[in-house]
Amino acid sequence: MGFSLDLRYQICRQPINLPVFNSVALELLRLLADQDADIDDVIETINKDQALAIQILKMANSSAYTGRYQSETIKDSVNRLGAKQITNLAMAASQAALHSSSIPVVNNMMHHLWSHSYACAIGCQSLAINMGLRWVADQAYMAGLLHDIGKLYLLKAMERISLSAEIKFELDYETLMDVFSDLHVEQGFRIMYHWDIPRVYSSIVANHHTEHFDHHDTLLAIVRLVNIKSKQFDLDYFPRFIRSLSSGPEISPLHVGEAALVKLESDMRGSCV
Repeated sequence: MGFSLDLRYQICRQPINLPVFNSVALELLRLLADQDADIDDVIETINKDQALAIQILKMANSSAYTGRYQSETIKDSVNRLGAKQITNLAMAASQAALHSSSIPVVNNMMHHLWSHSYACAIGCQSLAINMGLRWVADQAYMAGLLHDIGKLYLLKAMERISLSAEIKFELDYETLMDVFSDLHVEQGFRIMYHWDIPRVYSSIVANHHTEHFDHHDTLLAIVRLVNIKSKQFDLDYFPRFIRSLSSGPEISPLHVGEAALVKLESDMRGSCV
């Protein structure tokens, strides 16, 4: 551990409700966990936050999703893309807005964290689709987007501690990296539990770095593989514990072909353009 016990104590006593989720996006995520969710409920929920609704509409009409027709309303977007895809867009739009800080070093880290998380979301979805696992593609996107949520929480916590001046510490890159390495999984799972995020995603947060994992958990294997690949593609700006994929346990249970890996790299790099 490269940071003081005083700093660890201050981090662990920070409010669990620091702004790492948008309330409407969270409501959508929980709503979609219900197999009987009504499409009108999804539309009504989105329209509670007009700023988020506008951003969703903008993303739904981007070149990545437009197709032949543009959507003029949230209802049009949901009908065209489906409630799960719209929920993905809502979470992505709201997460992007939360990755900013008045402290330059924290703001820079947040920017890189967002780039990594979004690239992993696109990569997980791409891999699922190109492996013929379309049934898990929407979940894969969300899992990739949220797997490092603990890092965002820690950045918010460190920002708060620094601005409060309760203790003196050096808020620099190395300190942030040490805090990430030691606490991001633990704190990530803690906030997922607090916010009652569906278990499928909290399990990803808890296990995306474990040495041993359930090889039958396809979604977890996808996130782990994409996360490792992000390092090889220079899309992980916080290099820790980089290991070779030559004998990586993620590839074998997924039966990933070379074509899927080539497409994965292309799509992940494309997300950062």
